[in-house]
Amino acid sequence: MDWQVILTLFGSFGILLFIGLPVSFAIGLSSLLTIAMALPLDTAITVVAQRMAVGMDNFALLAIPFFILAGNIMNQGGIAARLINLAKVLGGRLPGSLAHVNIMANMLFGAISGSAVASAAAVGGTMAPMQKKEGYDPAFSAAANISSCPSGLLIPPSNTLIVFSLVSGGTSIAALFLAGYIPGILMGLSLMIVAGIIAKRRGYPVSPKPNCAQIWDTTVKALPSLLLVILIMGGIIGGIFTATEASAIAVVYTLVLAVLIYREVSFKQLPKIVLESAITTSIVLLLVGASMGMSWAMANADIPYMISDALLAVSDNPLVLLLIINIILLIVGIFMDMTPAVLIFTPIFLPIALDLGIDPVHFGVMMTFNLAIGICTPPVGSALFVGCSVANISIDRVIKPLLPFYAAMFISLMLVTYIPQLSLWLPQILLGY
Repeated sequence: MDWQVILTLFGSFGILLFIGLPVSFAIGLSSLLTIAMALPLDTAITVVAQRMAVGMDNFALLAIPFFILAGNIMNQGGIAARLINLAKVLGGRLPGSLAHVNIMANMLFGAISGSAVASAAAVGGTMAPMQKKEGYDPAFSAAANISSCPSGLLIPPSNTLIVFSLVSGGTSIAALFLAGYIPGILMGLSLMIVAGIIAKRRGYPVSPKPNCAQIWDTTVKALPSLLLVILIMGGIIGGIFTATEASAIAVVYTLVLAVLIYREVSFKQLPKIVLESAITTSIVLLLVGASMGMSWAMANADIPYMISDALLAVSDNPLVLLLIINIILLIVGIFMDMTPAVLIFTPIFLPIALDLGIDPVHFGVMMTFNLAIGICTPPVGSALFVGCSVANISIDRVIKPLLPFYAAMFISLMLVTYIPQLSLWLPQILLGY
C-alpha cells in the first residue's frame, strides 16, 4: 500500500506536469488523488483546502510580496548600469575584464533584486553588446551571464531561503540569510576563475585603468543601491527589526531611491509595478499552499521515512548520503523550478539530514545552491532562456561554453556541502547561532 501511495503521488504529479498543467495545479491534484485513496473524496477535498489555508497563514510569508515588490522597483530603478560601472572598477584589470564585470554585476544586482532572471536580463542585456564590441565570443559571454545570475539567490535577501524557512518548520531566516553570503561569493569567485582562464587563453582585452575621480564618482553613484543590503542585514542582525519588517522597509527605501533620488521610476509606473509584483506573489503563494497539501499527504503515508530507510539501506556514511541527495536534487533542478522543488523535497530530505547531524541552516543553503544550478540548465532553466534571449543566441550554441562553468558550480557545491563552516561561520559569529 505504501509503495502504491508513492507511485500514485509522484506518478500522477509527473504525468500532470508532462501534459502541461501548471506546477501548482499538478501538486494540488496529485495530492488530492493520493489522499482520496485513504479518505472519502469530500473529506480529501476538505483536507487539501485546510492544509492550503494553514500553509499560507504564516507571518514570515509577508516578507515574500514585499521583497518581490522592492526587487521589481529596483529592477526598473536604474541600478543595473550603476552596479555594472562599479563592477568595472572592481574587476576591470583582470583578464577578460568584461566577463568578470558581468559576473560581479550579477552578484551585486541579484543580491539587491533577489531575482536571478531579472539579473540575467538587466545585466546581460547591458553587457552583451559591450562584450561583442570588444571581440568576445557571444556564446562565452552568454554562458558567463547565465551561470552567474543565480549567485544572488544565495546572497540575501533571498525568497527561496524564506520559503525553506517556512517548510522546514521555522529555521531562522536571519541565520539563513547570513549563511548564504560565503557560498554565494564562493559561487561567483569560482565562475570568475573559469572566466579568467578562458579569457587568458583567448587573449580577451583588459579594460583601461580608471583614475581616482572615476573610481570615486562610480562608487558614490552605486552606494545608495548597496546600502539597501546593509540596511536590511544590519537591522536584522542588530535585532532592530525582523526579516518580515525588513522587507517592508526595503520597499520604502527602494521607492525613495528609484522615484526621488535616481528618478528612473515615475509615479505613473508604480501601479504597473505593483500589479506585476502581485501576480508574481500569487504564483509563489499558490505554490506554497498547494505544497502544504502534498506535504501532508507524504507525511500521512510516511513517505519521508520510507525514502530515508531506502537511502540508509544504501549506506550509513554521511558523506555518501549527502552526495546521493545532491545528485537527486541536481536531477530535480533540471526539470523543476526552485520554489516547488524546495517545497516538495525539503520534507523528504531534511529529516534525513537531521538524522545525519546536519544543521538545518547548512542544509537549506546547500539545497538552495544545488537547485540554483538547475535554473541554468535545459530543458526548463528560466535563467538559461532569458540569458540566451538577451544575448540573441540559440540554446544549443551556449551549452558547450557553459560546461566549464557548470563544473565550477558543482565543485563549489561540494565545498559548501562538505565544509559546513562555509555556511555556519557567519551566523555563529554574528548571531551566536
